[in-house]
Amino acid sequence: MAGTPATPLLKDELDIVIPTIRNLDFLEMWRPFFQQYHLIIVQDGDPSKTIRVPDGFDYELYNRNDINRILGPKASCISFKDSACRCFGYMVSKKKYIYTIDDDCFVAKDPSGKDINALEQHIKNLLTPSTPFFFNTLYDPYRDGADFVRGYPFSLREGVPTAVSHGLWLNIPDYDAPTQLVKPRERNTRYVDAVMTIPKGTLFPMCGMNLGFNRELIGPAMYFGLMGDGQPIGRYDDMWAGWCTKLICDHMGLGIKTGLPYIWHSKASNPFVNLKKEYKGIYWQEELIPFFQSVILPKECTTVQKCYIELSKQVRAKLGKIDEYFIKLADAMVTWIEAWDELNPSGASAEVRNGPAK
Repeated sequence: MAGTPATPLLKDELDIVIPTIRNLDFLEMWRPFFQQYHLIIVQDGDPSKTIRVPDGFDYELYNRNDINRILGPKASCISFKDSACRCFGYMVSKKKYIYTIDDDCFVAKDPSGKDINALEQHIKNLLTPSTPFFFNTLYDPYRDGADFVRGYPFSLREGVPTAVSHGLWLNIPDYDAPTQLVKPRERNTRYVDAVMTIPKGTLFPMCGMNLGFNRELIGPAMYFGLMGDGQPIGRYDDMWAGWCTKLICDHMGLGIKTGLPYIWHSKASNPFVNLKKEYKGIYWQEELIPFFQSVILPKECTTVQKCYIELSKQVRAKLGKIDEYFIKLADAMVTWIEAWDELNPSGASAEVRNGPAK
């Protein structure tokens, strides 16, 4: 393309966080979209292994030794041998926005065959309001060619700030192990051209492989839990973060959008390995969801940090009865907030907004 490319949106206000155990050749495909942004690479597994990053990218890379050095004893809250370690990148970032992507995710094409700039769509989602209090049947009213439909209350048309943009995937769907085993050859070919706000009071399964969020609004809630090495559970890191984040967004009067953009998810993980990781989570979840549906955060919780500490107390009191893992997780939630506040001393989270009464 002739001439210099236009300055990308939020170039100096957004970090791209990538957890990995391998060379990042996948970045070549993303070069037109990512090269002008700063990358934070969180290397999981063996810290003595060298991860190769293609030339021309502006990045910082942290391995387990770096995490231990920076956080000291508090490093215990960061998972090892699990992509949950990505949340360390959220903590050390100094930017307002985060986009996180897995290293097996490639550029997807829209139905016309054009490459999808996933990051640009996430930014559009984050920079326009959400509508969690009243559903708009034309989906996102702030998109070109859409608006609020007849009957939508004018008092709610201003919307609320968007904290999270949850993107989707073509090709390999994000299924759990039992579904993978039953449908090993299923591929997602459905491109749905829609973005919608998840209504207040509704939980959702948040996938961390194509996710954008406003770190200043919701960052401290984006803790991906204790997973992987030494833990009885895996593959619930993003789910845990999603349930906690949605609960806190509802309390704080913030919005979460889901839908566009799509990425191309290139490889299916092993369903037998996944089943081993998910086994406990699959049945614990039947008690976790009612727990999250019943949590009420007191009005004194006016920052994300206060909400998260309160939630950790309720996790300890109520979920600790299910398994001692949740007592460990509740402790780690507190450690995470302490570490966040140490690394982000002026980052007192935005105060609660006054949304419609609960």
